Amino acid sequence: MICPKCNYKLSVESPSCPQCGIVFQKYFKYHPKLSDHGDFQTPAEAIPPRLTATSNELLTETQPSNPANLIGGLIIIAGLIIWSWQLIGPPIVANAAGNSFLHMVNLPFHEAGHIIFRPFGAFITSLGGTLGQLLMPSICMGVLLLKNRDPFAASVALWWIGENFLDIAPYMNDARSGTLPLLGGNFGHSAPYGFHDWQYLLTESGLLVYDHTLAKMVFAFGSFIMLLALAWSSLWLFKRYQQLKYSNTHNYY
Repeated sequence: MICPKCNYKLSVESPSCPQCGIVFQKYFKYHPKLSDHGDFQTPAEAIPPRLTATSNELLTETQPSNPANLIGGLIIIAGLIIWSWQLIGPPIVANAAGNSFLHMVNLPFHEAGHIIFRPFGAFITSLGGTLGQLLMPSICMGVLLLKNRDPFAASVALWWIGENFLDIAPYMNDARSGTLPLLGGNFGHSAPYGFHDWQYLLTESGLLVYDHTLAKMVFAFGSFIMLLALAWSSLWLFKRYQQLKYSNTHNYY
């Protein structure tokens, strides 16, 4: 196997060139490729890389590395680790996620979810707020992973999904007490029935007495997703470090 960019001869088949770092599937998407008959194929005739990538390549594929990208990734991961500790460490009633600036980022998607799911009835409309704030980071993760083929950015979006679960848990935990401030200055204990999403949802489903238990489960699930995202991004960063180290060593010799 010969690299079409630097002509380095690979002894075994590889998704990328250890000499120059190009990813072959991405290269052949935008450059002509020789067919078995010696004719050039247009980029459109090449097999789309999104359809041929293995799960391992999809989750940990790295682009050509440079020290700036490596340092930038380390800074982002360090920031997310510190932020995760600040959000996961306090108890649910502290509402750490709700008091962070990310809550104001999640809130418009929450409110938009109510509007989007309104045609499906009152119950789904109330649930739509929670679905909306989970749907947006999920869409971002899917686009970043499947279209942009950027596993590191997708892992950050996965972290955002987990953070949203931590943002939802205090709201769910407040279903019976209704002490959290809601939009418009209302509180669950004084607002009209149905204004507090989870008070309405758990009452209608007969699960109101389990609000604290369900909130703990949601909080634990969100914490697990955040830690999983950190592990994914760290693995990607380690592979990028290995690629950069191998490339520098090979170029030296």
